Amino acid sequence: MTTPDSTSAGSHTSPEREHRSHPTEIVLTDSDDAGGEPRLTVAAVARRLGVAPATLRTWDRRYGLGPSNHTSGRHRRYGPQDIARLETMQRALLRGASPAEAARYALAGPASGDQPSPGDRLFAARPGDPDRVSAAADQPPTRTDGAHDHPVLLSGVFESGVGTPANTGGRGLRMPGAGRRARGLGRAVLALDSTTAQQLLAEEVAEHGLISTWENLVQPVSRALTERWEISGAGVEATHLLTECVVAVMVRATPLVTQPRNPRPVLLAGMPEERHSLPLYPLAAVLATRGIATRQFGAALPARALIAAVRRTAPAAVVLWAQLPRHADPDVLDALPRTRQPARVFVGGPGWEHTTAPPSVHRITDLAEAATLVEQAVADDNP
Repeated sequence: MTTPDSTSAGSHTSPEREHRSHPTEIVLTDSDDAGGEPRLTVAAVARRLGVAPATLRTWDRRYGLGPSNHTSGRHRRYGPQDIARLETMQRALLRGASPAEAARYALAGPASGDQPSPGDRLFAARPGDPDRVSAAADQPPTRTDGAHDHPVLLSGVFESGVGTPANTGGRGLRMPGAGRRARGLGRAVLALDSTTAQQLLAEEVAEHGLISTWENLVQPVSRALTERWEISGAGVEATHLLTECVVAVMVRATPLVTQPRNPRPVLLAGMPEERHSLPLYPLAAVLATRGIATRQFGAALPARALIAAVRRTAPAAVVLWAQLPRHADPDVLDALPRTRQPARVFVGGPGWEHTTAPPSVHRITDLAEAATLVEQAVADDNP
């Protein structure tokens, strides 16, 4: 999913125009403006931080975190120190600070010692050399003493002393403790690179299995994307792309069960109006590898359709997912038909955390547990 090129297939673009349209959008200021130091446009800085350009303008207007040496009537251009302050503010937000507190922290904490700031590293390469600029921007900061010589923000509170900046996991996602492949998946989905994302997921499935893929790749990236969205409002498109990549890989990893262990199937569905049902796909895949046949109905199965499916298939087990509390409706569970051979009913998802389900309904909390409990229900149904 990329933006179509604005030029036609047969048109030609001058090298000068191609350079100006490079995503980094580095601009050399005039010699009488900030000493001719290289600066970035609002759009380029927004892409680097993973926020909307409007967010940068808001931070400038409300908190004074705008480009230095800005002249009224001219375009905003951010220099290395400007970007360093913005990255400091973003790290503070990731640590739980409010926007106002994070801004005060960024303005009060200058770059320490002789260590280059993140903004300085962005311009370490010669302007006009995109490959070198990109490589320089990706390099982690170097530290010699392991400490800050300015106040650090811990859990939203200013404190003096040592500390480490929040781990973003590379390219804008905070993924502390995540492995190399998970970080690669995070970079791929942020770049909207579905090919690489699916390759990484498929490699993990092949090497470590479906449950490991879900727990060690999908969940860390999904949590990081959610955290990023909560802070900046950005990344919805990356979340959708991740979902589609996971579904594609899980479907391919789901074997066709032609001789199932269970005479009666297992039904998997999202609660009525619940549009999130991604965890049902790895569950279906895991169960299929264990010889258990499922009926996958996906998201937002209407209550009447769910009742009809239970009545028609007389399942051994039913798993219903609710991501949001408003969709975790116990009345739907009470309305399920009583078949001659009763079905075990399981519910999963954050939506059920504070909802009281009927005593006969079991709440599942993770993929491994869900697969084990459903497998046990199938075994009990077919001794």
